[in-house]
Amino acid sequence: MFSVMKNKILTAFIFVMFLYGTLFSQTVNESWIREHYTKKEYQIPMRDGAKLFTAVYMPKDQSGKHPFIMTRTPYACAPYGEDKINPRFWLTYWGEYLKRGYIFVIQDVRGRFMSEGTYMDVRPFNAAKKKKTDIDEASDTYDAVDWLVKNIPDNNGNVGVFGISYPGFYSTMAALSGHPAIKAVSPQAPVTEWFMGDDFHHNGVFMLNDAFNFYTLFGQPRHKPTTEWPKEFKYYTHDNYKFYLETGALKNFSALMGDSIAFWTDLMNHPNYDDWWKARDARRACLNVKPAMLVVGGLFDAEDCFGAWNLYKAIEKQSPQTNNKLVMGPWFHGGWAKSDGSFLGNVRFGSKTAEYYQQNLELPFFEYYLRGKGTADNIHEANIFFTGEDTWHSLAAWPPAETVATPLYLQAGGKLDFTVPSSANAFTQYTSDPAHPVPYTENVQEHRTREYMCDDQRFASRRTDVLTFQTNVLSEDLTLAGVLTADLKVAISTTDADFVVKLIDVFPDGFSYDTTVYKLSNGKAYLMDGYQMLVRGEIMRGRFRNSYEKPEAFEPGKVTTVKFNLPDVAHTFKKGHRLMVQIQSTWFPLADRNPQQFVDIYHCSDSDFKTADIKIFHQASDASSIVLPVLKK
Repeated sequence: MFSVMKNKILTAFIFVMFLYGTLFSQTVNESWIREHYTKKEYQIPMRDGAKLFTAVYMPKDQSGKHPFIMTRTPYACAPYGEDKINPRFWLTYWGEYLKRGYIFVIQDVRGRFMSEGTYMDVRPFNAAKKKKTDIDEASDTYDAVDWLVKNIPDNNGNVGVFGISYPGFYSTMAALSGHPAIKAVSPQAPVTEWFMGDDFHHNGVFMLNDAFNFYTLFGQPRHKPTTEWPKEFKYYTHDNYKFYLETGALKNFSALMGDSIAFWTDLMNHPNYDDWWKARDARRACLNVKPAMLVVGGLFDAEDCFGAWNLYKAIEKQSPQTNNKLVMGPWFHGGWAKSDGSFLGNVRFGSKTAEYYQQNLELPFFEYYLRGKGTADNIHEANIFFTGEDTWHSLAAWPPAETVATPLYLQAGGKLDFTVPSSANAFTQYTSDPAHPVPYTENVQEHRTREYMCDDQRFASRRTDVLTFQTNVLSEDLTLAGVLTADLKVAISTTDADFVVKLIDVFPDGFSYDTTVYKLSNGKAYLMDGYQMLVRGEIMRGRFRNSYEKPEAFEPGKVTTVKFNLPDVAHTFKKGHRLMVQIQSTWFPLADRNPQQFVDIYHCSDSDFKTADIKIFHQASDASSIVLPVLKK
């Protein structure tokens, strides 16, 4: 949903676009747009009387009919004014749609910026809609599209909708609107489920850094339609780790927020997976989806890694007749639109993967379904980039039918092996101290980084409160394709704890310069021998091990199963590498700290935080493992 949500958001975005953009749109600039397009601004009426502010860029060419491409956003369709042109058209591949003569529509969603009405975060889908006041984001999309096709001249009656992050959520709602003019929809890094895996919770764990950073700005109430962003929150230090640790328990953050930010209060008052959360799951209404769908996400998306995988799966399950495709590339949040996709942090991917996506997947998708141009035959069911081997795979299903769930067992002495351990009594122990939590990356900075998703984990291997297990050197490639499952057998000295499991690719020493991982120093590459690349990491709140609706305390000292899924993975561990698993109980300040007692975490005090001795068992009767989705060739 966000990378840096400050009032500098537009400036930062434009800077990034300047560095990475203009991938295709070399001929599109402000002068070209003014010559070929007319911008109009409308207040489009909804069924309940509210009017939504909408910017429409219309081609001056009247020799034919033009399709619509539309994005709906809570982040402002600035710049406002019919004489002002959005710089994204020449700083991103958006310009390609103008070159092809699309009518481009950007709309402020209800209650944001210049649109009327009351804003609601992840407004629940309302299937009934018996009265005019029964509105949701699907009905708002329906009403907007209906007005557009009836009032904008020279349109061909076909509408495509796309958007990244929160606009990805609104794209999903567009697909559920049922308007017959909406022919193609692409939810990209879509906000999908905010308790299980996107943005603000992972497996019930509150993702503190992103939530506080986002809602101190985005959550401020808007008292009237405005073109202005609210003022940013002033941190007293640039040290992210220091700020979150010194602020302490969650109720102290609530005090900093004040009582005006409604959704923060909702977050604090719904600690468990109740009906309030279930209503906000975008997957629940994915029935009889009519438009062609292209669900897009990033393998290294620090915000919405869950959403794309699981929205695609929900549509497959609930609406099997839908023309539904999946694209996953080696990208950070929105990286397919904000970079060339050739690297992230220290990891290089061997090609400009974003250009490949734009030229071969997204543009052909909309061209075919909205203009009848070209073909969609090259867009396969699952178009997945496998890191490690750095190649695109065109698959008939996701996960592939050839995937086999294969347990990899923790062993004594920090080993990993595919055989069940034989010891009668074996465990490895660490002490989790919430006063000294494990950082999520070696150098925590002012803002949460996106690169941590593939960062070197050697800093964590050196800590006594992180357990490290690894295989022998692999004698052949090992390819994983699908969901990872952590199946831990644990005993703790307290009544609650969190569990972080990280899957890591350990690079060998003495690699050549064509290796995937290197750093730049004075413009030259140098080797990163032994680099421990994070492939996938996830956290689980232990109290939810049996039910997200009804949390349960641990019985101190009792061996207990904690089993949970990590987001899907598409990665090949190359011959000569090792596979590593790390286990810890804090991941700070990404995730809030568990007091390690069975108390109300959202309202407890600093004095409630306790250390916990945690045992991870690797014995014949209680064998901890991580279940790998091994792709058989």
